[in-house]
Amino acid sequence: MMFFIPRRKILLLTSLILVLAVGFTASRFYSPEQAGQVISTLLNFNRKVPIYCVQTDEKRIAISFDAAWGADRTDELLTILDEYDVKTTFFLVAFWLERYPEVAARIAAAGHEIGNHSATHPHMAQLSKEQIRQEILTTHQLIKEITQQEAKLFRPPFGEYNNLLLDTLEELGYYTIQWSIDSLDWRPTTPEEIVQRVTSKIAPGAIVLFHNNGEHTPAALRPILEYCRQEGYEVVPISELLIKGDYYIDKSNGMMRPK
Repeated sequence: MMFFIPRRKILLLTSLILVLAVGFTASRFYSPEQAGQVISTLLNFNRKVPIYCVQTDEKRIAISFDAAWGADRTDELLTILDEYDVKTTFFLVAFWLERYPEVAARIAAAGHEIGNHSATHPHMAQLSKEQIRQEILTTHQLIKEITQQEAKLFRPPFGEYNNLLLDTLEELGYYTIQWSIDSLDWRPTTPEEIVQRVTSKIAPGAIVLFHNNGEHTPAALRPILEYCRQEGYEVVPISELLIKGDYYIDKSNGMMRPK
């Protein structure tokens, strides 16, 4: 009787055997700490990473807002962004789009980029490929219907990802976007703390994470934009920050770099 073993399982089994063999060999020639580093390097060799920031010599950054709950402060954010003539990226969840379609339409009408933030805000690394596709495509269609934009950027809920997610998004023509500066505006905090947290880390190619309904986000946004203006930084939507030619993603820090 013959048994069929899927190719994916064969590759995983082969990789595991290789890691064990190298680990055993390393343990004979290296200290436990050094052997552990060798094994860790092997385990992460095939691990893919999303885009956290972008290599650039220009003083440009991108600001983004995740929308998964509430919309009370969105119009105020749009007013502030308009005052500074700044365009950003809003990552929207499908159930948020369904509840606030008119707000989503206003965001797009104001010239901001719309990104995909899943349909149900799940832990994406726990999903099958078909479930991932459903999460992405459901939201993609809603974004298109409500804002007339073809989303090409995806931000994983909770920042969680794995190779299956990244591979599936690439097949769907998406860039997977994380962040290099977290405002932590969803935590109990103050506007001053948010401003300090963000401005102390701003550097060329940074991607900043905010939430559209953070309690102190509007109060922090204006001084942050003022800081960017004074320091000569241009704020752009994420897609305008990305490298258009050949690139690779540095696994050590998630930086998108030109080849």
